[in-house]
Order: sequence, then C-alpha cells, then structure tokens
Amino acid sequence: MSFPLLTATAALPAVGAIATAAVPAAQRTAAKWLALLFSLATLALAATVAVRFDPDGDRYQLTESHAWIKDFGVRYELGVDGIAVALVALTALLIPFIILAGWHDADPLETGSKRWRPTQGFFALILAVEAMVILSFEATDVFLFYIFFEAMLIPMYFLIGGFGDRAHEHGEQAAATQRSYAAVKFLLYNLVGGLIMLAAVIGLYVVAGNFSLAEIAEARANGTLDMATNTERWLFLGFFFAFAVKAPLWPLHTWLPNAMQESTAPVAVLITAVVDKVGTFAMLRFCLQLFPEASKWATPVILVLAVISIIYGALLAVGQRDIKRLVAYASISHFGFIILGIFAMTSQGQSGATLYMVNHGISTAALMLVAGFLISRRGSRLIADYGGVQKVAPVLAGTFLIGGLATLSLPGLAPFVSEFLVLVGAFARYPAIGIIATFGIVLAALYTLVLYQRTMTGPVKPEVSAMPDLRVRELVVVAPLVVLLIFLGVYPKPVTDIVNPAVQQTLSDVHKKDPRPEVEAAK
Repeated sequence: MSFPLLTATAALPAVGAIATAAVPAAQRTAAKWLALLFSLATLALAATVAVRFDPDGDRYQLTESHAWIKDFGVRYELGVDGIAVALVALTALLIPFIILAGWHDADPLETGSKRWRPTQGFFALILAVEAMVILSFEATDVFLFYIFFEAMLIPMYFLIGGFGDRAHEHGEQAAATQRSYAAVKFLLYNLVGGLIMLAAVIGLYVVAGNFSLAEIAEARANGTLDMATNTERWLFLGFFFAFAVKAPLWPLHTWLPNAMQESTAPVAVLITAVVDKVGTFAMLRFCLQLFPEASKWATPVILVLAVISIIYGALLAVGQRDIKRLVAYASISHFGFIILGIFAMTSQGQSGATLYMVNHGISTAALMLVAGFLISRRGSRLIADYGGVQKVAPVLAGTFLIGGLATLSLPGLAPFVSEFLVLVGAFARYPAIGIIATFGIVLAALYTLVLYQRTMTGPVKPEVSAMPDLRVRELVVVAPLVVLLIFLGVYPKPVTDIVNPAVQQTLSDVHKKDPRPEVEAAK
C-alpha cells in the first residue's frame, strides 16, 4: 500500500494540536515551538503533495478510499485536483506565519495567572482548524466533507470568543461581551447554513444512493443518474446557501465584520484567508460538479449578489473607523470577485477566481498581520488614533503600504492578475456585470489609500511618537508574504499551470465553453 500522503497532511496538524494541548501549563514557550514545528512539518507535506501532483494527469490524484459506514454508503475518500492542491498549499503556508504572528497573543494577562493553559489552547486550536480545513479540501466523499465543514466551527468559536483582541476602547469587560457576541453570531450563522446543507446531503443520498463525488458526477455525466429539475435545484440551493454563508456572500455576510473585529489579528487571518476559502472552493467542487443544470439556472441571481457584495463591501470599507472592520468589508468585496469569476462560467473567470483565492489569502495575511502589529503597539483599532507612523516606524509603514496596494490590486502585485482574469471572464459573457464590478477597483483604491494616509502620513501623534519598528520575529512573518506578492504578481504561472486543467474539467461538467469573440482576429 502506498503512503497515505493526503491523510498524513491532515493528520499531522491534528496530532500537533493534541500534543500542544498536552504540554504542561508552565511550559508556554515549549508549546509555541511545538505548534510551530508541527505547522512547518505540515507545510513540508503540502509541498510534497504539490510536487507529486501532475496537472496533466487524472482529475483526482493521490487518492485514498476506505470503507467507513457501509450501511449508509459513507466512505473515507480523499483526492486532490489542481484547485485543491493550490488551497492546501495556501493553508499550510499561512499557518506558520499565523502562529509566529500570534506568539504572544495568548500569554496570560497578568503574571502568575491561573487560567487553564491559555497559550497551549490557543495554538492547539489553530492546528485543529488547519487539520479540518485541509481535510475539507481533500475530501471527495460528500458526507466526509460535511463533517469537517461543520467541525471546524468548534475551534473557531473558541478562538474568537476565548482569545479575542485585547485592544478595546471600552475596557476588558466590554471587550469580553463583544467577543462573546461575535463568536455566537459566527457560530449561529454557519450552523444554520450547515443544517440546511445537511438536509441537502441527505436528499442527495436518497437520489443517488451514495456520497461519492466521483461516482455521482460520473453517473450525472453518462445519464445513469437523472435528477428531476426541481429536485436538482432544491439540492443545489441547500449546498449553495451553506457555502455562501461561509464565503461570505451578501446578504449572508454580517457575521464576518464582527468576527474579524473581535479576533486577534492572526485569528482574523485564519478566518478570512483560510476558513472562508472552503466556501468558495466548495462552490467549484460540489455545486458545479453535482448540479450543473441548477448552477446555470441560478447563475443570473448569483452574479447579481456577487456584484452587490463587490460594491457594498467596498463602500462600507470606505466609511469604517476601525482598521479590522475595514479589512473585513474589503474581504467581502474580494469574495464577491471570486464568486463572480466562478459563476461567469468562463475559463478566464474560474482560473482568475481560483488564483484570487490564493492571492487574496496572501495579501490579506500581509495587510492584517501588519495591522495587528500596529494595533498591539498603540492599543487601539481606531484609525483616528494614528498619524505619522511612517516617520517613526518606516519599515512597518512600508510593509503596510505593500499589503494595502496588493489589496487594491496594483499591477505588479499578485491580486492584480487574478482580478484582471475575473473581469475578463465576466466581460466575455456578461458585459454589464463586468462593467459594474469594475467600480469595485476604484473604491478599493479609495479605502486603501485613505487608510494609509490617515494612519501613516501627516504629523506624528504623541501616542505613536515612541512606537518601535518591526522586530525580527515580525519581519520573519511579513517579509516572505511580501516576496510572494511580488513573485506571483510578475510570474503567476506556477499556480495557473496547476489550476487550469481542473478549471477546464469544471467547465466541462456544466457543459460550458468560452464565448467566441464578436470580432474575429485579423489573419
């Protein structure tokens, strides 16, 4: 039997979570290093998955399949296509930076605190989320996917509610209340989506007789499984609703600003750069592949919702006073672009959407983690409490600027390529939608540059006059992300070569081809 590489990639952070939680309470530093080592080992396995994956080979590779619950046709089935490989690599890449950035975020508030292993619990929960997210990307059994899609809510709930941001203008008691509210709101929204999806999963089993993604898709393609039109549409809506909550898509987005505002910066990155990607990934893997006709039927409405997300998120970002809420609304706008690319049903749009998932993860991590370093120094999330930071901490200001420019998709930085492909794909089939979506770029420039101007330029405020620049640990976190933003901005080919074949197969699932240009090229 070949080595179960996919299982190992997900199991290693799970084992790391258990080992980290078991470290004695007094050994906080040992727990941090142990969590970091497990995350780096997981990154090495994810790199091995990427190296062993052949873009020109079978659709799902490195597959594993074992009987699990025979009476209900549930199997432990794993496999990765190019899209999953890219997102597994993104997840494994970001977790070590999240751990390093949050190195002191779970230290006791007072010397000699008796709280139960706060540090060990914090890092163990991060590794647990990593394990569940990776398994969600790898699962090719619908029921197996559903279990980890829902299970990741539990550690995220405790990360938001139990280890929230300490920078709160109304004191610790108010902060605890707000953290609790944000955590409960996050959990309720996603649980409702998950319960609706569970009904759809059961309905799919009734119709198809099993949960295997590959078998159901093959049966749909060769005509041996013929779903009634209304049945397919209801099942599609059950799946899509859960994924739209997770993504999040307007109007199911309202949990995200609260969750990101009340979380520590590393946990905010975990939410929007890692966990939320499961929603958009699942739209590609499950909605389009299992319900192709229903996906085409719902496309006009979904495109309208995506454009609303783009404009609405960007407009609200412009008016924010809180740095973290600004980044949250910017992310809602960016997820609108991703969903627009998915449902444009063109190769450029879907390639751009997949690339956008990767690039958004890197750019949001860079911007939010630097913002977290800034907030930890000043003790405030409010934009108005800053000014002139670039004169006292030029490296911090410079990396903050690069993260912000990546967020507005400046040419030469990674998100530009993906946003350009999404808009090209949208223009090709839905010109009006593409034109409206373009206004999101203008608004992105506005909220990003205004944020930088108000925090980094102008007279130096007395409260930031003694602010230290980035330390070595913080530079180790930020520098590789900046390098990746530049590298993928000028040379995205390593990612596009992996994802493009999977995108073509997804388009084939929904029986779509790229539209022909209205004006033929001159010969």
